[in-house]
Amino acid sequence: MRRSAAKAPASTVPQTAAAGAGLPHPAPSAAPSTAPAGPPADPAPRQSLITEFPFELPRGYVDDAGTVHRDGVMRLSTARDELIPLRDVRVQENPAYLSVVLLGRVITRLGTLPMVHDGIVENMFASDLAFLQDFYRQINAEGHTRAAVQCPHCTEPFEVELGGSRLGES
Repeated sequence: MRRSAAKAPASTVPQTAAAGAGLPHPAPSAAPSTAPAGPPADPAPRQSLITEFPFELPRGYVDDAGTVHRDGVMRLSTARDELIPLRDVRVQENPAYLSVVLLGRVITRLGTLPMVHDGIVENMFASDLAFLQDFYRQINAEGHTRAAVQCPHCTEPFEVELGGSRLGES
């Protein structure tokens, strides 16, 4: 569902009533204003959020016609993307299937395939599946899965791995 900002209602106080209510009157202007009507310019430019990330598979998915598809696009995962596969019977019977179903939801394009789904991911080479699992972790952890920390005892800085051992874990 798409939502848009509500428009501000027009003032319901007539100008004559506001002028006669003892409010100070603005000083008359010598020249008409040439500033464009509308909202003031935004002083800080807005930073757009990148939600889709291109990738290239190490080996590539081979379709029924023998065509190899290597380049694709993965989008950021939503909470819904991680929750819906948990209701899937295949995932309930075999938790390792979670990554296949999840990747089938977030890969938006793969080569010239008209659609990407879990059946496509299921038939990928293991090296491509491992690549996609790592790529998923990387883009959903703000570009990396490592964090700089400091030892509380000796104050020596070091990095820790934030990514879990399986897709969907942290």
